[in-house]
Amino acid sequence: MDPLFAFVFVGLFSPGPNVILLTASGARFGFARTLPHVLGVALGVGITAGLTGFGIGALLAAAPGLTHLLKIVAAAWILWMAWTLWRSSAADAKDTDAPWGIGKAALFQWINPKVWAIAIAAASGFPGGLSPAGEALRLGATFSTINLGVCLFWSFAGSLLALLLTTPRAWTVFARIMATGLAASAIMVFL
Repeated sequence: MDPLFAFVFVGLFSPGPNVILLTASGARFGFARTLPHVLGVALGVGITAGLTGFGIGALLAAAPGLTHLLKIVAAAWILWMAWTLWRSSAADAKDTDAPWGIGKAALFQWINPKVWAIAIAAASGFPGGLSPAGEALRLGATFSTINLGVCLFWSFAGSLLALLLTTPRAWTVFARIMATGLAASAIMVFL
């Protein structure tokens, strides 16, 4: 078995912005309604990882200014999402509320520092000895496939948690725990 698989699984399964957002979405909207978010994350992570095979990861590592800007944008967006989650309540849900779609979830991966860090580490630590296009395909397919399973797990876990979140107080406690974890991941961007 390629050691890349274990590295990617552990990196993507551990808590970070996607895990927290998918768990919260599964709890709030249910598993089926969260599936577009799941697909968007898997697609976006695969594209991001594939780009590292073409050398974009090396460009980011070599351009501290660009990397710093990416970190600032990522932290700001993650903090905004944490604040929104902190203020949410199950009672606030409106018929027009919806989980993220494929596009928004895929685009988020472009500024998700955890995904970039794992992708750059995978590209540099587990090279396949392929051409840039072959390496991009290998990384993209590995990340997308593994992350699809990870995302399905966390969104389903969230939907099961909904069975326990039957009171406004329970939802508030859950949302604030998830928001705190999300805010902590914004701080981790700079470490």
